Amino acid sequence: MTKEFYNELATRATTDEEAFEELYEYFFPRVYNFIFARLKNVADADDVTSITFMKMNENLDSYDPTKAAFSTWLFRIANNALIDHTRRHDKKNETEWDDLLDPAAPDREEPEAVIMTGETNRELLAALDKLNERERRIVELKFWGDLDTHAIAEILSMTEGNARVTLHRALGKLKNILGDG
Repeated sequence: MTKEFYNELATRATTDEEAFEELYEYFFPRVYNFIFARLKNVADADDVTSITFMKMNENLDSYDPTKAAFSTWLFRIANNALIDHTRRHDKKNETEWDDLLDPAAPDREEPEAVIMTGETNRELLAALDKLNERERRIVELKFWGDLDTHAIAEILSMTEGNARVTLHRALGKLKNILGDG
């Protein structure tokens, strides 16, 4: 589906509950993954994601597709909710074992696979912590938020070229940190 499809769906969602549900179903995992990657805590990610969608619902009638794509608008809300949460909780969140396991993972998944996935996630989260704030946000928006560099640039108030270069450098740093380069 195209950006225009979701922009139009967002416009309809102010009065059409099915359109709203379709938006929610599509964007919820992307927003949640973006927030979880930053907070590394299931309870906090749940709270901030809920706040994001509550604010989306409250302000959907003010969304203007001529100013920004819906995904940009929504991730800007998510980013602001993260900033607000971080300000309120100035302590650094510690990664918990349970936080690294995907609550939606199939029950039949082998214990070894769960352990390996958890270990890989832990290594990736530790590597992300070694990036500066801007690099980390760009990587999170790109891979957990599933956004393109144009949307990332709009959300973070930077040029698209700067977002692209910063993403490239951040990925290079992650590759070196993880020992693949």
